[in-house]
Amino acid sequence: MSAPVFLVTGGSRGIGAAIAADAGRAGYSVLLTYANEAAPAEAIASDIRAAGGLAEAVRADTGKPQDIQALFGAADRLGRLAVLVYNGGVTGGSGLLADVSDETLANVVDVNLTGAMIASREAVRRMSTRLGGQGGSIVLLSSRATLYGSPADHVWYAASKGGIDSLTYGLAREVGTEGIRVNAVSPGPIRTEIHSPGRLEKIESGLPMGRAGEPEEVASTVMFLASEAASYVAGAVLAVGGGR
Repeated sequence: MSAPVFLVTGGSRGIGAAIAADAGRAGYSVLLTYANEAAPAEAIASDIRAAGGLAEAVRADTGKPQDIQALFGAADRLGRLAVLVYNGGVTGGSGLLADVSDETLANVVDVNLTGAMIASREAVRRMSTRLGGQGGSIVLLSSRATLYGSPADHVWYAASKGGIDSLTYGLAREVGTEGIRVNAVSPGPIRTEIHSPGRLEKIESGLPMGRAGEPEEVASTVMFLASEAASYVAGAVLAVGGGR
């Protein structure tokens, strides 16, 4: 019998790469996605295989419904989907709402929120015991920006992540009797490429713990929510923000 499938979007770098590595060590068949650059994603998959695990990297723009459909087709070929982690996201740059373009707003919502809803729908269709599945876990990536709104930075990003919180609360209640647990992780400033050069260094001294977080610290929380150790955790949005 093949190992259960752990699907993580945006798995080629930062938080997603750390999650993919942890999933490989946990014995899952890991399916990770990348949007543009294949080499980093293939390197993560290769590292998992070299350690004795199973992994495959697939190109998917999660702002495009057809790419998400193809991604879940790839998951079906690997085996039974047990975990979906919707991690991929974009900020749309920095600035004022008055100055942002329609195209930026649409792209941020498409990737961060609409893609999460479509991916969650496809996961439910495969996991739901009501629909013949064996249950599973969905973990969505939110942001501490939902609390302070990111004014004069990217309020559109914060707003899209606020939608992730609402999706988490609602879907957890909708499918709680169908063997599916839905939760979210809400990271604060984490040392990844999503930040512009020098940004973290400017704000670290003002953070409650005096430092930014590491991708592995977010990944361990995701893995907890995906595991049986969190068997009675549903509809939670867990902060990994060092007190922020």
